[in-house]
Amino acid sequence: MAGTFEIRKDGFYLNGEKFRLLAGAVHYFRVPREYWRDRLQKLKACGFNAVETYIAWNAHEKREGQFDFGGMLDVAAFLKEAQELGLWAVVRPGPYICSEWEFGGLPWWLLSKPGIRLRCMNGPYMEAVDAFFDRLMEEIAPLQITRGGNILMMQVENEYGSYGDDKEYLTAIRDGLIRRGVDVPLFTSDGATDFMLTGGTLPDVHKTANFGARAKEQFIKLRQFQPDGPLMCAEFWNGWFDHWTEAHHARKPEESAQSLKEILEAGASLSCYMFHGGTNFGFMNGANGMTGEDGRIFYEPTINSYDDDAPVNEWGGLTKKYELFKEILAGPGGEPEPTARKAYGRLVPVGWADLLDNADKLAKPVKAASPLTMEELGQGYGFVLYKTHVLGPREEMPLVIQEVRDRAHIFVNGELKGIQYRNDHEANVKLAVPKEGADVAVLVENMGRINYGYNLMDKKGVTEGIRLGQAFVYGWEQYALGMEDISGIEYRAGRTAFGGRPVMLKYELDIEDEPADTFVKLPSFSKGVIFVNGKPLSRYWKVGPQKSAYLPAPFLRRGVNDLVVLELDGYESDEMRLDSEDELG
Repeated sequence: MAGTFEIRKDGFYLNGEKFRLLAGAVHYFRVPREYWRDRLQKLKACGFNAVETYIAWNAHEKREGQFDFGGMLDVAAFLKEAQELGLWAVVRPGPYICSEWEFGGLPWWLLSKPGIRLRCMNGPYMEAVDAFFDRLMEEIAPLQITRGGNILMMQVENEYGSYGDDKEYLTAIRDGLIRRGVDVPLFTSDGATDFMLTGGTLPDVHKTANFGARAKEQFIKLRQFQPDGPLMCAEFWNGWFDHWTEAHHARKPEESAQSLKEILEAGASLSCYMFHGGTNFGFMNGANGMTGEDGRIFYEPTINSYDDDAPVNEWGGLTKKYELFKEILAGPGGEPEPTARKAYGRLVPVGWADLLDNADKLAKPVKAASPLTMEELGQGYGFVLYKTHVLGPREEMPLVIQEVRDRAHIFVNGELKGIQYRNDHEANVKLAVPKEGADVAVLVENMGRINYGYNLMDKKGVTEGIRLGQAFVYGWEQYALGMEDISGIEYRAGRTAFGGRPVMLKYELDIEDEPADTFVKLPSFSKGVIFVNGKPLSRYWKVGPQKSAYLPAPFLRRGVNDLVVLELDGYESDEMRLDSEDELG
């Protein structure tokens, strides 16, 4: 039955009755579909009355014009499941979402378009946005409360004031939603500062603020821009995310609970960000990258876990924060039993393969004078292998990858000579070329596109060229190793010691009963990627903080499961552990 949701001067009104919106963020694309109901039931049991979710454009349109709304990406099914449980919904369709998600939810192929500029009134960008919104609204417009669904509100863009001030663009996003049938109230969300609220808002669109503490002060600032109407914290940051090399973020539960009380005491509505974070599976972690005093970008890739120190943790467990929130919100309880977790024990490889020797099994070489970016090669994620023969003789000179994105292994005549990371900002490999020349190979890893701030134009691979000294080297073969299909790899039987070249180790896990959740641990490994049954599951890196990769039961099957580890930097022991407990730092 159709209903109404209104924004009046004195509050939100649901079907004519005053209503406080208590939402919790759960992102369908970060949670196995089989676990949606479990997480949503926990949301309701805690005392929330709505679920909030972003829409991840890049997950739905991996290739331009090819849309996917099935499986874990069936957002309509997710919203209907929430409605069955009696939960309302707040939807944030972007097109940009930030969310520590790869490229802030924008699809990688935008960066291959000539003349593209992001998040403004740019022709190629807006054409792509319009095509996505055309398809997306077929899925979610029928689910608005005005048509009998549970969607109460939709967001216009996302925290736009921290990026720009193109009001024509914001107006076009607003009008584009309305033109496609959105008739529930719209809202914007920004940090509670003058420059963010100035740049990110529209006069006739409801304004909300995002923050984690000091609610009274934040709402005072919001009121300067919106004198009346219901107060809302659209992102109550009760936890925080992690970058590689950092310590794991953990906010004291009591402190988060006090901040929640302060929002409620102000008479405001809220969305708890995150209520349940989930996981950036595969290559979908984002990154931060701000420009330092030296004028260079300092790059900070995000880990795969999006536990976010949330009330419901990465694998669905209830935390002390959950219990405190439930007490404050007078949650009815009735949470489902925890999903089963199992320690499958130790595994050793049954086969191995040299990645460089298998490059032609994974991709066809593309020849070009200069190295091409990942986007120019029509590739979204993974690695690119660049190969050439350098003419000699040449005296010893630094081998410089100009603007590497993001981490490169450099090989000369098949041997590793060094690693250049994006944050190094200078070459650490020197090369003297004999008269007969030398074979040079460079393997570049995309560690996640920047998802926030003014450095979003984050193309991957070799972005400006490769030099020996001051002279560019030309004549390259490049292999786009997207690693989305590794079935072509030819493994040798048995085990091998690490020989300095990237190696893929194959393991087999034989499960007799129903699979259970588990955690992959590689205590003696350095850096690489874990694959499960042919699909990328997670990155790992010994620098931490994350020391385990969540492997949900739905990703496993009865019988033999193939687990593959691509190790880049070396290992002492090739044993894999499948544990029942996570280790996030």
